[in-house]
Formats: sequence, C-alpha cells, structure tokens
Amino acid sequence: MQITNTLIDRIVAELLAQGRDAAAGRSPLTAATGDPALVPVGVSNRHIHLSRPDMDALFGPGSTLTRMKAMKQPGQYAAAETVILRGPKGEIGKVRVLGPLRKDTQIEISVADGFVLGVKPPMRMSGRLEGSPGITVVGPQGVVTVDSGVIVAMRHIHMSAEDAVRLGLRNGDSVHVEVDGPRGGVMRNVSIRSDAVSATEMHIDVEEANAFGLKNDAVVRVVKV
Repeated sequence: MQITNTLIDRIVAELLAQGRDAAAGRSPLTAATGDPALVPVGVSNRHIHLSRPDMDALFGPGSTLTRMKAMKQPGQYAAAETVILRGPKGEIGKVRVLGPLRKDTQIEISVADGFVLGVKPPMRMSGRLEGSPGITVVGPQGVVTVDSGVIVAMRHIHMSAEDAVRLGLRNGDSVHVEVDGPRGGVMRNVSIRSDAVSATEMHIDVEEANAFGLKNDAVVRVVKV
C-alpha cells in the first residue's frame, strides 16, 4: 500500500473521531450508524463490590485490587481477585471482585444463585441496599459477614449525556428495549442511567441474557415510551 498524505490525513481524522466518541461515552454503534437507539449489551455475571474495611479483612490490611480487565464504564474494571460467597444452604466460589472500591459492599447475584445460597435477594438498582439480605464472604486472608448488600440487579442502560439528548431521554426515565433473533422480544421497565461520565451500554444479568439469546456486544434497540 502506498502511503500518501491523503491516507495519513484520513487515518488521523478517524483516530481523532474515535477519541471524541470515547471521551463523550458515545456508543461505537452511534458513531458508526448515526442511530443512538442502537445500544450494545453487557452481560453481568455474579460479582461483588467491596468496601475498604471488607477489602482489608478479606485480602489483608492495605491490600489493593489487581486490575485485570477494563470495563466499558469509565474507571471500572474486573479485578484478578475472587471470593467465595457462603449462604445458609450452600456456597459459590470464584466470584469476581469489581473495582474500584466502594463505600458499601454490594453483592450482585442471579435469582438461581439465590436458590443455591439460600437467600432471597430483592431486585434493585445498584446502591439501593436497604432491606436486602446479608451473606458471608470468604477471602484468602479472612472472612466477613455482611448484614445486607445482596441484590439481583435490575436491568438498566448506562447512557452518555450526548446519546440521551439525541433520544430525548433523561436520567431515571424508563424505556422499552426491542431484541431481534430467535428468542427476540421486548424488555419493558428498563431504566436509563445517564450522566457526564457514562458510556452507552445496556446491562443485564445472565438469566435475562439467556432468555433473550443475547451475548456481550449484541445489539438492541431502545424505544422511548
């Protein structure tokens, strides 16, 4: 391939455009198609967010998370560290810790996981932990029993401020989501979570993903109610 000034200019322009899209949190689909209603899917398996005191108790005083893989939401990542969840009926091992640390420990599981553990977590948005059950968490350096914090995460869409404006949506709005394919259908009561740092991505758990035949980076369509 002959390298020309025109080709160099085009490559630079594309790289700059990608950088602007990433900085705005805009979905790559929006940038490619011009349609902000097309949203990529992120499937969430069971995981745990730890507070600083619980991190110290489980992994040792002053311990830090080992960043393993960046997630699409800015600043969030999957850590190399894992724990065991132990409930009244059973336990589940190799539960991934997500970073960074939070003010309160939060454990996100599926309905089926609740049957295995012997707990009945409410379906909640992240951070709404009041009235949720507790559980025992086992780490390599210690054990912690939290009084609350176990939830089934409600499906939601993180949305960049730019994409939200283009769709006429605001933080807290509820939308429908259309899914194509052999198991296609419509998901109702999907909350929009939009702010200045969000990247556009729908979050569902593994049970919902399996029910609709969805995998990571599948594409769904947002329908304003």
